[in-house]
Amino acid sequence: MRFLVILLGTAALCAGNAVPKDNSHYIEGESRYVWLSQDDDSLVLVDLHERIETRTIDRNGANNQYWLYTRENPTNHQLLIKGNSNSVFSSNFRTNKPTSVIVHGWTNSGHHALNTVVRDALLATQDCNVIVLDWSEAAAGSYVGAVRNVPGVGQSLGEFLTWLVGITGGSWDDLHLIGFSLGAHVVGGAGRAAAGSPARVTGLDPAGPLWLTNSNKLTISSGQYVEGIHTDGGRQGIFAPVGHSDFYPNGGRNLQPGCDGSSCSHARAYQFFASSIYTNRFIGRQCTSLSQAQNNECTGSTLHMGNTILTKQGSGLYGLSTGSSWPF
Repeated sequence: MRFLVILLGTAALCAGNAVPKDNSHYIEGESRYVWLSQDDDSLVLVDLHERIETRTIDRNGANNQYWLYTRENPTNHQLLIKGNSNSVFSSNFRTNKPTSVIVHGWTNSGHHALNTVVRDALLATQDCNVIVLDWSEAAAGSYVGAVRNVPGVGQSLGEFLTWLVGITGGSWDDLHLIGFSLGAHVVGGAGRAAAGSPARVTGLDPAGPLWLTNSNKLTISSGQYVEGIHTDGGRQGIFAPVGHSDFYPNGGRNLQPGCDGSSCSHARAYQFFASSIYTNRFIGRQCTSLSQAQNNECTGSTLHMGNTILTKQGSGLYGLSTGSSWPF
């Protein structure tokens, strides 16, 4: 029987086209196979039951790199090194400015479009520090392996931020953590591991596969105000609420307007967020249930989706409609 199960699993992987690329087969928390976006947005079939070997050097976050961008160096990063205070004091980092930290997802790196789009929006609209976490070594390879690496990467990021705030005399009230896909759970862990509570934590379509009941996922305990933006919920992204406020633009699922597949819908989360930084014009209406959010039938009180207001507060589920192309 065990041989038959393995044989059937192998057959499913070999005949990838038998598993619909639109992930219409996928049931969150139950399905074994799911199509997930790689760094170039192409889809690969992932076996969520894959057995992997432990990679200790990656799991402890030892290979995290922290890239600093400011208006003085908007496109060429300066490397901040935990334990090396000179790397901070000789850089363009300024304690009296707000700091945003951006974290990518599976198979991505610090050069992923997420980082460029959100970084540029942040620096265009405010004089701030932008730190991009490159955890590409731990995010590479197997999705299941990357999921197992998330807690260690998040713990290391939290320790780095504790060290950075400590040596600079900064304030946790000036800190905004922003994570996409697996990166949303990284910032979730970082917020819990840090010595203080970040003012804001934003999860951009937090990864769904293997996270529905995972205790390491992004939650309200990760920051003073935690916000989720769901765009491919129930497939690549988690559909369940993760924050104080959770937004479900266009129903929060695939297909998003103007998209032709799950990769596009997944990426819409960081695109919507970047647009909100420029204009702050996405207004959600509160929903009474997830079903109402999914059907985009919410008519309650209003709350803006996204933006970078560090004192932002709110709670509940919110629905809204967007356009099909930038700036949506």
